[in-house]
Formats: sequence, structure tokens, C-alpha cells
Amino acid sequence: PLFQNRFSPRSLDGFNELFDQLYKYNVPIFIFSAGIGDVLEEIIRQANVFYSNVNVVSNYMDFDDSGVLKCFKGPLIHTYNKNNSVLQGTEYFQQLSSRTSIILLGDSMGDLTMADGVPSVENILKIGFLNDKVEERRGKYLDSYDIVLESDETLDVVNGILRYILLET
Repeated sequence: PLFQNRFSPRSLDGFNELFDQLYKYNVPIFIFSAGIGDVLEEIIRQANVFYSNVNVVSNYMDFDDSGVLKCFKGPLIHTYNKNNSVLQGTEYFQQLSSRTSIILLGDSMGDLTMADGVPSVENILKIGFLNDKVEERRGKYLDSYDIVLESDETLDVVNGILRYILLET
């Protein structure tokens, strides 16, 4: 996911730059979150970056006519089912299936499977945000992610990598 549980003004600045650049270069942004999609989409809308290349797959609330939450729509997405089993057959999965390179951003070990099942992927850069229990989890993250950012809630490193890639293409 591109979102952390805590936002600071600094991380929101990086968020805008990331979304703006990916939109400019027509790169799809796929947000796969075990959070609440309604909230994520509202954050994206308020930041004025809910572009046509943004797709959110998350848990969406279903309200009755009086505004009371009845249930969540569709299958519940959690940390350990964020993979192609939830996406099979969707239009967005078809769009991703032609991509050969992915930058995967995650903040848990379960996020590592988010790109599983995308058929033509040749390159995946996995960037892990390690914000909690840093000492305890560092080894696992270093073994699993290509880049591990400790207690860094900004997107500065991601944006730096993206600027480099876009200049080279």
C-alpha cells in the first residue's frame, strides 16, 4: 500500500508528487489495502490526485438508507489475502497483466504477495516501510524486501527512485 497508518504533512507532500508523476507518465497506481477503501479514496480525493490511473481495492462500507453501517461489501481483504485471488478476472488485473515491472510498497510481511499472479512481471522492486517493532522485525524485512525504510513515513526514497527511472526512459 502507498499509505501508512499515520500521515504527516511531509508524507502527504511526497504522496502528491508520486501520484502526479505516475499520472503524467500514465503508470497505473494500484492501492491494495486491508484498510477502509472509503477513507482511502477520500484522502486521495482531498489531495486532488484521484486520477484515472488510480485504482483502490480495499474494504468498502455498505450503509442502509438511514446511514447506518450494515456490512462491508464483497470479500473482506486482510493482510494475508492481498494477492491475485481477490483480483482474478477484474478489468484492473487485466491492465496489470501487461506490465513487466512493479514497484511494490508495503508495511507488513503480508504485503509481499501483492504482485503474485501478475503473469508478465520480470522485475519487482520491493520497498518495505518498517515503522513498528523495528529491532524485532528488521531481520525479516531485510531478508524479504529489497529496500527497508525504518521509521520513515515519507515517500522521499520512492520519489527519488521514480525520478531516476523516469529520467532514464
